[in-house]
Amino acid sequence: MALKPDDRSGERTSRLARRAALVTGAARGIGQATALALAEAGAHVVVADITDVTQTVEAIIEAGGQAVAMSVDVSQEQSVTTMFRTIDERFGRLDILVNCAGVIDEKPLLQTTVKEFDRVLAVNLRGTFLVGREAIRLMSRNDGGRVVLIASDLAHLGRETFSSYVASKHGVLGLARSWAMEFAPSILVNALCPGPVDTEMLGAGNMSSEWRERELDIPLHRFGRPDEVAAMAVFLAGPSAGFITGQGIGVNGGSVMP
Repeated sequence: MALKPDDRSGERTSRLARRAALVTGAARGIGQATALALAEAGAHVVVADITDVTQTVEAIIEAGGQAVAMSVDVSQEQSVTTMFRTIDERFGRLDILVNCAGVIDEKPLLQTTVKEFDRVLAVNLRGTFLVGREAIRLMSRNDGGRVVLIASDLAHLGRETFSSYVASKHGVLGLARSWAMEFAPSILVNALCPGPVDTEMLGAGNMSSEWRERELDIPLHRFGRPDEVAAMAVFLAGPSAGFITGQGIGVNGGSVMP
């Protein structure tokens, strides 16, 4: 059965009651925390990732929320359009997108191959484009919606040996600003620019121990938590953020102060 938005009284008791939300990259980290937080706020959450999302879905259901798992490779157009066809058939609408799927690669430029560069751009930038395009297509059929993209503080700072990642996240900011102008006022589009957040992306498999230590050289002198980023995503998806669009909002411990 298609979802219908609640009236104003329903929104006051449960901010996102009966809203249909999609979170990509929801198997772990910021995506998982965001899916949990949206469900807690009352949304019906589509939990999507290229890897198994069972843990996230089970956690939402155990907490009394509603969630459904979907598999997607955000870098592949057919995979993305298939997912959205299923969302349309199941819910008949989409009100919220939080696009968290992403990869990182620490490598000096002169050692970076075209294949490695393309992989980062395919997931982080093309994936954001594909998921955002289909989400906005579905939102445009109904009452509008909220789109939250995940960029990075490095989109502002730059970072040696991370040029592929930085380029991709700078592109995400560009998409957010362009879409915000194109689809206002019915669809609000913003980007979050997290600083160092304690997820697997900061782990030794992706970043050297030297860079992990350097990440702490910010005013708050600690890594952020995924739930701190998720809280801002939920705010942007909710009724109190109705006058915010086209922004790159830092959740970064002071790493960037525009």
